[in-house]
Amino acid sequence: MAEQINHCGYAALVGRPNVGKSTLLNRLIGQKLAITSHKPQTTRHAILGIHTGKRGQILFVDTPGIHLRSDSHRRALSHYLNRAATGMLADVDLILFLVEARVWTPEDENALKMLQGREAPVVLVVNKVDKLNEKEALLPFLDEISRKFSFAGIIPVSAAKGTNLDRLETLVLDLLPEGENIFGEDEISDRSERFFAAELLREQLTRRYAQEIPYALTVEIEQFIDEGERYRINALVWVERESQRKILLGKEGEAMKAAATEARKQMMEFFQKRVHLEVWIKVKKSWAGDEAALARLGYVD
Repeated sequence: MAEQINHCGYAALVGRPNVGKSTLLNRLIGQKLAITSHKPQTTRHAILGIHTGKRGQILFVDTPGIHLRSDSHRRALSHYLNRAATGMLADVDLILFLVEARVWTPEDENALKMLQGREAPVVLVVNKVDKLNEKEALLPFLDEISRKFSFAGIIPVSAAKGTNLDRLETLVLDLLPEGENIFGEDEISDRSERFFAAELLREQLTRRYAQEIPYALTVEIEQFIDEGERYRINALVWVERESQRKILLGKEGEAMKAAATEARKQMMEFFQKRVHLEVWIKVKKSWAGDEAALARLGYVD
């Protein structure tokens, strides 16, 4: 019997906001790494998720959604998100371009244009096929998109249901270069626990507040202490206006207390450890439009 060849490399998940990249990453890794919500631009950082199997190791990079221009006062954050989404594409071995079944928008077109001329092969991943009543209706859509770009493969999937993910994994490994694994078998990400604590709190806040509040806030972990049996975490939630701070707090602080309680539960499940979480809210006017403030809050290239 011939010796099995090991494959290892980087595969970037690319597409417009809210197309299911983070949900797909979490499903492929088998553990929650990227926060999710129904609101666009939930992902703000490129996250490395590590999947190790019998045939090799796939290093998935979940990127922020590539989007068109946003509010002028948040232009610095908008530019950072697009840089984070496209900046690593020169270094990856494979690009997974995600779209939603039978949905094509100007943002999809914009994202696809950014992939033109890349050396890495591009696989079209058509997500949310579980929402189609008739699968045959997908064929004209696939034919139309395949005329726009020379894809290395086309795979319809459902990240939510897990449909066709085994086929996707097989294709990804076939396209990745031969080589030894880079990370250990038990490693699932290169991000720190401090990073995940901030993201889990931001997820709860993003899910609970409507309109522009999710886009006006960010989370900074001021203190992360390992006390042996538990983690002690102090978090700052930054918003742009005093009115937003009051909305986050709610009556007598009950709204923030509920969000922090759920975030603490998620942290304990993620870290497999008891967590003591304290949260404060502070106002920094137009932080999302301030390059220096973004750098201090961890939005660095």
